[in-house]
Amino acid sequence: MKPRKLAVQVLLRVFRDGQSLTAALETVLADVAEGQDKAFTQAMCYGVCRYYHLLDSMLERLLSKPLRKKDLDIRILLLLGLYQLRYMRVKDHAAVSETVAAAGKKSWAKSLINGVLRHYQREHDGVEQGIASTELAKFSHPQWMIRLFRENWPEQAESIMLANNEAAPMVLRVNLSRICREGYLSLLQQGGIAAHAVSCCPAAVQLEQAVSVDKLPGFFDGLVSVQDSAAQLAADLLDVQPGQAVLDVCAAPGGKTAAILERQPSLRSLLAVDVDAARLEKVGENLRRLQLQAELLCADASCVQDWAKGRRFERILLDAPCSALGVIRRHPDIKLLRRESDINELTTLQSGILDAAWQALQPGGILLYATCSILKQENEDQIAAFLSRHPDAEEIKIIAEWGQARPVGRQILGGDGQMDGFYYAKVRKTL
Repeated sequence: MKPRKLAVQVLLRVFRDGQSLTAALETVLADVAEGQDKAFTQAMCYGVCRYYHLLDSMLERLLSKPLRKKDLDIRILLLLGLYQLRYMRVKDHAAVSETVAAAGKKSWAKSLINGVLRHYQREHDGVEQGIASTELAKFSHPQWMIRLFRENWPEQAESIMLANNEAAPMVLRVNLSRICREGYLSLLQQGGIAAHAVSCCPAAVQLEQAVSVDKLPGFFDGLVSVQDSAAQLAADLLDVQPGQAVLDVCAAPGGKTAAILERQPSLRSLLAVDVDAARLEKVGENLRRLQLQAELLCADASCVQDWAKGRRFERILLDAPCSALGVIRRHPDIKLLRRESDINELTTLQSGILDAAWQALQPGGILLYATCSILKQENEDQIAAFLSRHPDAEEIKIIAEWGQARPVGRQILGGDGQMDGFYYAKVRKTL
């Protein structure tokens, strides 16, 4: 199947079925050999999700009448065509003709697609000027998201949204238990892959250009993993010590689990818990590749008393379920799939898991709360409320060069230091 038809299949799963872009790509491209077709399909799908609100605004001006809901595949082809013409280094005639051909036997659709795309070619300046003043076109985010960003970060909201529309850099976490960062940088240099060390993370290496993991030296031997710098901070903040028992709550897909084990191989135990069995299997796969071991448990994190059975831990990492509004640049489908109504549900879930995990923390132990969100409701407000509920909890201030200190915890906004948006708060259970 040709790339544009593949892209329609992927985006139908996202727009119609609510499947994540990552999962949809994995499913649809499972039998597509590595190569240009796969890369081109991925680029189109990411691009349409990233700029959906802008492209859709353009399309509304180009259509003489609305498309029927059942013609979602044709709408997707039109969005794909506009994305190619506006953003990709595809010759205009190829972008139009190949997108038209992807409509198959639907002759009416071929005529429509050809007409709309050629209309845009002729009058693109007028089309774009007509929507230029709208926030949807300027920032390409849903209106509710724009409002929340402005409410939470009035001075930084625009830069956050512009950063969300940039492709994220590829960052690696070097397995320091196997090789030093300088040694791995040398291996990259020998392989002709340009990269540099990230100052705020002792194991982080950022590539100048993304490559497939099979091009990374020692990837399948466990020398390195793909993980953003902001996510890598968790292992150092948790400050695990030899002989400690560690609980990793909501652990999937296991990047932080592995980083903890790489940083401190002399733990007494590490229990990684996640409610999703399929995602927990991903944790196991990652650990096997890295030649690491942990106890994996599929369980509801909000019901610790049911499975902890009296166990206590000196360190707990709670990578809380969240809106993920800090990682939009890596997952642009969040702009399409997330709903404003999700936020209150997520904060209720977070507080329940926090209270449950606290029961399993040993006196004197430390809980690290993390999200990939930039909303105060999920972050500093959540932890402030937690501290007010638990007199035996005290915040440990995070002193660092990255991010910004908040009344409680520390926040990284998307794009700061080329990192994803993340929040961390560190809490000790008093004796």
